Amino acid sequence: MKKIVSISLGSSKRNHRVELDILGEKVSLERIGTDGNFSRMFDLIKEQDGQVNAIGLGGISLYLFAKNKRYIIKDALKLKNLVKKSYVVDGALIKNNWENKVVFTLFNQGIINNKTKTLVVSAVDRYSISEALSQIGCPLIFGDFLFALGLPFPLRTLKSVDIVASLLLPILTYLPMSFLYPVGKKQDESEPRFTHYFDWADLIAGDFHFIRRYSPLDLKGKLILTNTVTSEDRELLKERGVKLLVTTTPEWEGRSFGTNVIEGLLVSFLDKPPDEVTNEEAEKFLERISLRPRIDFLNP
Repeated sequence: MKKIVSISLGSSKRNHRVELDILGEKVSLERIGTDGNFSRMFDLIKEQDGQVNAIGLGGISLYLFAKNKRYIIKDALKLKNLVKKSYVVDGALIKNNWENKVVFTLFNQGIINNKTKTLVVSAVDRYSISEALSQIGCPLIFGDFLFALGLPFPLRTLKSVDIVASLLLPILTYLPMSFLYPVGKKQDESEPRFTHYFDWADLIAGDFHFIRRYSPLDLKGKLILTNTVTSEDRELLKERGVKLLVTTTPEWEGRSFGTNVIEGLLVSFLDKPPDEVTNEEAEKFLERISLRPRIDFLNP
């Protein structure tokens, strides 16, 4: 049996485990939250190393992206360097080789068009989504300053994201992850911020924990493009009036797992580290497992 475990800085309330049959093999997928406890995450990673095929880093990204450059988050690099035997993944391969295709699927199905006003809560975390939306011609606001830093500076073009990223990410990637992203109990708390940008948008795209924490309670008629939602998250969005929920990864037994789990599947089946996987290999594998987004009308 192939085993993939995602060890996350996020809430332990979101823990989940499933066993699936994928390409004729039994696969165990598990997510373990550490409630923002970095020491606990260290211990779990060392404990699981060599016991599973792949370890996913959850609630933290190893890389942020802008244009053709990637920036390494130093907290995540410390975690990666703990792993000696298993493969270690953060989901970047899936974000860069799959999530942009989901955007074009929505476009081809007529769900979005070049007039769909879109708020991307963090472009450097979801750069391929941002590129695809920009190519379609959607009016865009990128919330990297708004939600990661709490500063009232919306970005409206990918070029501005690239410029800001080149100036700030070499510095910001040295900061603790908790400074840039909701971890632990903060993932379960609501703290609406810059809500007029949410009100402006028809489509809200990006990491679910940014969306959950900072969005207003009223999301009537909105489209949400995100990942890693539980059945409770789905009900929360339905209660807030969300019209359509799209998750870039499929639902397995009540929740969609993070991109790091899907990438863990990828490297486990290909039996090679993520840096050695080509884009063509990644795309072919995702086709083989028939990866599909979940498109869910919550309030038609």
